[in-house]
Amino acid sequence: MSLAACSTGGTGSRDEGAARTDEIAAAAPTPSAPGTAGLQYAERVDPIALLKADPKIGQRLKSDLKPCVADAYPVDASYGDLTNASAPDVVVNVMTCGDAVGIGTYVYRKQSDRYENVFMAEDAAVYATIDRGDLVVTKQVYAKGDPVAYPSGEDVITYRWSGNRFTQHDWVHNEYSRAVGDGDGAEPAPSASPAD
Repeated sequence: MSLAACSTGGTGSRDEGAARTDEIAAAAPTPSAPGTAGLQYAERVDPIALLKADPKIGQRLKSDLKPCVADAYPVDASYGDLTNASAPDVVVNVMTCGDAVGIGTYVYRKQSDRYENVFMAEDAAVYATIDRGDLVVTKQVYAKGDPVAYPSGEDVITYRWSGNRFTQHDWVHNEYSRAVGDGDGAEPAPSASPAD
């Protein structure tokens, strides 16, 4: 049986007639002009060139940064407003080819005519995203013996831009269940006590 609720005193459609098209046009948002920080016009950058030219990144990561197949690098790039700059900021995540585990995350802010590294985390199993103007960094937590595919938990750290740098705003730790997937969550059954 399905239930539906209706308001009383109406026909179910608008009693006032069709909406005027000039009202709809006035209510519609106007897209940002090209050249502004509007995300629909975010200037695309070459994340590989950013990483290779970055003096803050160690030579080891630069040497290991190779395509997985053809010219496809294990790199994600996101654009958004994190630092209130005149252009969208760029978040670059570097992963391994085989299992797509994050090995480094970087935030670039446009300063004059170039991008500057304003945040970096080079840890195993790290990945960053943009969430409503915050930088959210997730780090997988592994206990001894955890397989790569099944970490014991994760730390989720939220950063906000303050002055000229990111500061930690929030931290959440999640522990994963060992009873799902290939996690070894089964405990041995208790042994029967010997009869007296």
